Amino acid sequence: MIKKKKKKDEVYALGQYISMSADKARRVMDQIRGRSYDETLMILELMPYRACYPIFKLIYSAAANASHNIGLNKADLIISKAEVNKGTTMKKLKPRARGRSYMIKRPTCHITIALKDKSYEEEYERFLQNFSKDDRKKLENYLATEKFLSSL
Repeated sequence: MIKKKKKKDEVYALGQYISMSADKARRVMDQIRGRSYDETLMILELMPYRACYPIFKLIYSAAANASHNIGLNKADLIISKAEVNKGTTMKKLKPRARGRSYMIKRPTCHITIALKDKSYEEEYERFLQNFSKDDRKKLENYLATEKFLSSL
């Protein structure tokens, strides 16, 4: 199994075995991916879906991790990664007429949220503006190969 190296500029929060369908949670995640922290909290408070509350708690937890563990400012955070994976399915039997039983399936899901500090990206853009176009392309190609090699 290949282990992922943790990035120092991202902060994660992971919720496992949340009792809801992965498709219902994905519907909310697609709305908040790539948005800022404050905007996301506002959107989640106003959306009428049941999946919003556990996602709200996870984003709040990830922001608390960022401010406490790394010392990042909550106003500068954006949601860099938001994914929902299928979890196990709890199965129960419900008794029915004539001695029969029907299966009741309760799906679960795992939600991962990563927050990133957008000030890093702004510094990177300012850093790249000092180079010519040819040097910028060389640097971006070099960084892309380094990123690929580090993911292996």
